[in-house]
Amino acid sequence: MAVGRYHRQEIFYPIGSEGQKKLQQGRVCIIGIGALGASVANMLAQAGVGYLRLIDRDIVELTNLQRQALFTEADVEQQLPKAEAAREHIAQMNSEIEIEAVIADVNPYNVEKFITDVDIVVDGLDNLETRYLLNEACDKHKIRYVYGGVVGSGGMMMNILPGETPCLECLLGPLPEEGSYDTCDTVGVISPITNIVASYEAAETMKLLLDSESVCRQAISMDAWDSYTEFFDVDKDPECPVCGKHQYTRLEHRQKNYTASLCGHDAYQITPEDDGTFDYDAVVTALEGEGEVKRNRFFTTFKNDEADLKLFPDGRAIINSVPSGDEAQKIFAKYIDR
Repeated sequence: MAVGRYHRQEIFYPIGSEGQKKLQQGRVCIIGIGALGASVANMLAQAGVGYLRLIDRDIVELTNLQRQALFTEADVEQQLPKAEAAREHIAQMNSEIEIEAVIADVNPYNVEKFITDVDIVVDGLDNLETRYLLNEACDKHKIRYVYGGVVGSGGMMMNILPGETPCLECLLGPLPEEGSYDTCDTVGVISPITNIVASYEAAETMKLLLDSESVCRQAISMDAWDSYTEFFDVDKDPECPVCGKHQYTRLEHRQKNYTASLCGHDAYQITPEDDGTFDYDAVVTALEGEGEVKRNRFFTTFKNDEADLKLFPDGRAIINSVPSGDEAQKIFAKYIDR
């Protein structure tokens, strides 16, 4: 009798053949397909989780290869979006599961659409602002959220189960001001800690899909360089604006354009309101008369003496080599939103 793909996993007592069937019926959305998200996606695909939605706004770059294990130099050369590159590599590893790649920025306009048809949302993000938004959306829709974060050699992970556990804001407190905390831009990050945190995230996601009694209800803090792992309780704050009072200020906040500094880049991303009026082809045609334009199936690059940008079909643009968000907005207004 032939041994199946998941044989070693099925003979692991906490999973078994019935558990494997549950995994194959599971639906997971991973937001951020970088060092954490790509590793989690790979492990969940290997485990046979039946549906994976991979969401990322960025392109594979050379600096990613130091820690983002799914990607290759060929992905860099082809300038593949991370979500699509991950989908292609995972599909070659496991053709039995469904993988959806979404090339998008997660914001108040689209986050609910991305998460309301899945069982679990896994955090592979590199910025706190989007995490706090995701925390609100998951609480509002009672969707289980597996939080993970890394910086330097340290990392943290916690399961956020609406109605049962504290939420991200209980764990981290109010969103700190930009520039007041360490990021990968300021202190770097090493691959051992990303793999450790991603492994915890993948294991907890599998346990949640199985409704296992072993689901961790503590926060976990760890450091790969200083060699420690600590489990600690987090108190649920009854005055928490999210899980205590169910106030969703970030989710309900609407503005015409969202501007975000990209971690690890000298660049700003501008995401306009999706009102259905953006004409990608017309904008690209207009750009052709003002500088060097290169178009592929995922985005268009534009460059002249004043601007260096990538434009996506949904109207989102990454403005390179600008000192501030205000300067990025000026270029966006001149060349895209006109």
